[in-house]
Amino acid sequence: MSKRKLSRQQRWRVEKIQAERAERAERRARRDDTSLDAGDYGPERLGRVTAHFGRTLEVEAEDEHGDLKRHRCHLRANLEGLVTGDHVVWRVAADGSGVVVARQPRQSVLERPDARGQLKPVAANIAQILIVFAVEPPPHPNLIDRYLVAAEATGITPVLVLNKTDLLPETGGDLRTLLARYRAIGYRVVAASTQQEGGLDALHACLTERTSVFVGQSGVGKSSLIDRLLPDMQLRVGALSADSRKGTHTTTTATLYHLPAGGELIDSPGIREFGLGHLEEHQVAQGFIEFQPYLGHCRFRDCRHRQEPGCALRDAVERGDILASRFDSYRHIVDGLTTR
Repeated sequence: MSKRKLSRQQRWRVEKIQAERAERAERRARRDDTSLDAGDYGPERLGRVTAHFGRTLEVEAEDEHGDLKRHRCHLRANLEGLVTGDHVVWRVAADGSGVVVARQPRQSVLERPDARGQLKPVAANIAQILIVFAVEPPPHPNLIDRYLVAAEATGITPVLVLNKTDLLPETGGDLRTLLARYRAIGYRVVAASTQQEGGLDALHACLTERTSVFVGQSGVGKSSLIDRLLPDMQLRVGALSADSRKGTHTTTTATLYHLPAGGELIDSPGIREFGLGHLEEHQVAQGFIEFQPYLGHCRFRDCRHRQEPGCALRDAVERGDILASRFDSYRHIVDGLTTR
């Protein structure tokens, strides 16, 4: 679809707005430079962003006694795109507030498309993505696959967390079969329950000494899990609608928490569907990890794995080396890309 052409007046208004924003940013930068040069702020210190509130951040750093303290800071005008988990350089004022002056290099970043399809970072320097789903609301394999593809595209290790296992029937065949399939592919699957004794032991072990982020549909119990993992934190828990069986959003900003046994957890706003519109077809195929040994071995270099003869992926499905359900899920995702 071609872009809509702007009239001369519309172009003038856009340019005027952009110029005003640039002027405001320049004024903020001059004020920051004046305050910094005047000695209104202390020396540079290292810290980590633990929450983001528009133009202000919550930055955590050690005090002179080695204790972790959190400070409300604002950004220098030339800094954009900071997210929870970022390591930063900042300077503190006499009242305990501060200004962030630089961002340290990232080890990893989790991004997702915004409403305009532009990639937007949501968390940084994380070691693993915990994809939470639950017995209720019932999980959809294609949605789980979408989360896995998105995680693989970031290069961050995904872990599947099945929550509310206390609601799982003793003979819950379909769901148990689904979990076994993901384990066979090579994914780690962790069972969790806030209602059973020892129901979080496996999750504790998975989180220790790592920085993790939770993603998943609303209503799967992310905030309930965090309440139990962090008993000193009071997080608002949304009720599960008995009519729609869908949850309500309970978290408004990504926040970093320290786990008592070690490690860190970033709780991100509820995501009903992780958009993949920014990915190309070959990136989606790479996101199905069991496809990787066969990619590049089709008869035609531009094979789209549809009806082309000599398709290595389709041959693997016919032999049973790739699950037909996973290949169908791949096709469903790719078909969705063509309609964007």
